Amino acid sequence: MATFVIEGGKQVKGSIKVNTAKNSAVAILCASTMIKGKLILHDMPKIEEVNRILEILSSIGVKYDWLDDHSLEIDSSAKLKLEKIDKDACMKVRSSLMFFGALSARVKKYKLYRSGGCKLGLRTIRPHLFALEKMGINIESKDDHYLVENGKIRGTEVVMYESGDTPSENTIMAAAMAKGKTTIKFASANYMVQDLCYFLNKAGAKIKGIGTNTLEIEGVENLNPIEYSIMPDPLEAMAFIALAITTNSKLLIENCPLDFLELELEKLRVMGQEFKLKNKRLSKNKKFNIVDIEILPSKLTALPDKIHGMPFPGINIDNVPFFVPIATQAEGRTLIHDWVFENRTIYFLEFSKLGANVTLLDPHRVFVEGKTDLKARELIAPDGIRPAMALLIGMIAAKGKSIMRNIYVIERGYEDLAGRLQTIGVNIKRIDD
Repeated sequence: MATFVIEGGKQVKGSIKVNTAKNSAVAILCASTMIKGKLILHDMPKIEEVNRILEILSSIGVKYDWLDDHSLEIDSSAKLKLEKIDKDACMKVRSSLMFFGALSARVKKYKLYRSGGCKLGLRTIRPHLFALEKMGINIESKDDHYLVENGKIRGTEVVMYESGDTPSENTIMAAAMAKGKTTIKFASANYMVQDLCYFLNKAGAKIKGIGTNTLEIEGVENLNPIEYSIMPDPLEAMAFIALAITTNSKLLIENCPLDFLELELEKLRVMGQEFKLKNKRLSKNKKFNIVDIEILPSKLTALPDKIHGMPFPGINIDNVPFFVPIATQAEGRTLIHDWVFENRTIYFLEFSKLGANVTLLDPHRVFVEGKTDLKARELIAPDGIRPAMALLIGMIAAKGKSIMRNIYVIERGYEDLAGRLQTIGVNIKRIDD
């Protein structure tokens, strides 16, 4: 475990560039096993979540090579050896569940160890099971693993039990190489789902309706090796937006995927936040609208309505925690409703240790009273990537010396965070314990 040491209470300045989307990267890495041959993924983030997926891929016979800092060559042409799968790596990342769909056309029977990831209460895999079983995939839950048997994978009509990102991705990957046509209704249209679909289509899949909640997929026999650039991360963009606002700073945040931030920005505009959108363009893969967002020092007032996440195009569910440090700097009372996860709202109470006025109403709702001067503290990172990053933002805004321990959870999703924050004036050091 490592530690962040922060001397906070100062404004940030200059510009910072948004890196690649973690959730896109891990989905596309899992999908790479569907392609027999060498493919190249550009803008691959060097984060712990990616490292764990690469450990899993390597353990089952997939070869990979870093061509440069962020270009990764993947070769899944060899026979996959699921009996040698890395148990420890599987158990650390929930994204390993996406092998259910990715391997459906390649491996008849295998064992996948139960996954870990953020500890956010009960996170059922039933939406995966209900969808995949309709296509001929049988998944039996054991004490520490899932026993997977892939029959003749066939296209069908699937109504998603819930509009979840990972269940939708699993169903899409299974359908891409199933025999016949699959219609997926109530699919997630979130950014990582779209990115996965564009990747698969470039490789030869036939997916229609990308960006909507109804997908039509005609199965193909093979997918082709390609080069693909992964999209920027809207969640990292929102973290830097929250950092600039909480520290009342002027900051240019470059490489932001606008379509997945528009509602967040509108809520902030109504709160009184000033910002400018600059340099509109297309992403490297030509599929997403990109802008640079300049955040300006502003006086904020709490919204009269609650902040709550929803499936796209609502406020991104994983952006909800970033409104907590923002709300501490807004005059009035903000209601934040984090309804999706059973335990994540509990982590928001950590802001009370920084001097914030946070009241827990129930397992899913908090009141945040502002405006508050935050104070430095020594804390352990919450066991969720976005709550931990949100708390770090509060510590950067707090006057004095703060220490955040056990920062692995943040490093699952953010590359070289301390080094990048230093370039915009944050006094932060990463120390190995």
